[in-house]
Amino acid sequence: MFDFTDRDVKEPHNIRVIGVPFDGTVSFRPGARFGPAAIRDASDGIETYSPLLDHDLESVSYADVGDLELPMGSVEVSLSIIKESVEDALKDNVIPFLLGGEHLVSLPAIEAVYEKYPDLVVVQLDAHADQREDYLGVKLSHACVMRRVSEFLGQEHIRQIGIRSGTRDEYKLMSDYSTLTTFREHDLAALRAWIGNRPLYLTVDLDVFDPASFPGTGTPEPGGIDWWTFQRFIGVMKGCDIVGLDAVELAPQLDNSGCSSVLAAKCVREMLLLVSL
Repeated sequence: MFDFTDRDVKEPHNIRVIGVPFDGTVSFRPGARFGPAAIRDASDGIETYSPLLDHDLESVSYADVGDLELPMGSVEVSLSIIKESVEDALKDNVIPFLLGGEHLVSLPAIEAVYEKYPDLVVVQLDAHADQREDYLGVKLSHACVMRRVSEFLGQEHIRQIGIRSGTRDEYKLMSDYSTLTTFREHDLAALRAWIGNRPLYLTVDLDVFDPASFPGTGTPEPGGIDWWTFQRFIGVMKGCDIVGLDAVELAPQLDNSGCSSVLAAKCVREMLLLVSL
């Protein structure tokens, strides 16, 4: 098992885990603010060793700063605090790893990483396109996060995988810029070639998983992936220059079994190990 809170942030480390308990723009079922704590709690029940990666968290240099204190009711201030925390990690030459929280928390993180790595590319695992221009007139929404990212990064530097829900306009946009790909073997190989040696930000919206295995999320969508598909993706990503990452949209109270939290914690383990290879 592993426990993030056992690590002292004052000690030297290569990866900094940052809890971001924010769900201020959710459009269906709230509760993602409880995700970071649930991932930590569930981590006590899983092994530190990954058979897929043949790597163990006991040999990974990471630290946890705990959860950020974010003001209720102010999206802009919350995003500013998140960005500052990521900037602090980058100034210390460590990789920021955010635990959400809703998907909007990725926006300031990607923006901060992009400012340090202007040739950054982003890979998004998600059930939803998140490419809306606005949601009910609001531009800072978890339904618009990738559209906001594209405004400084460029659509040509984004790849989206697992998408199975979006508006007609979103699907046209993704088609026009060829951002969409799949988990098929040849598509994953092409994705890895597209990334190449460029710095990568990996954002994993956990609703990419099918609700049958991950019901604990605010906007579940039928037709998602299973654990083995996620592992295949992780295997293909070995060797990437990952300079920032996040795992978001666990709403633990929506799954009384606790299985969603366990799956989220196991994803975080694999992602931590992937970055440290």
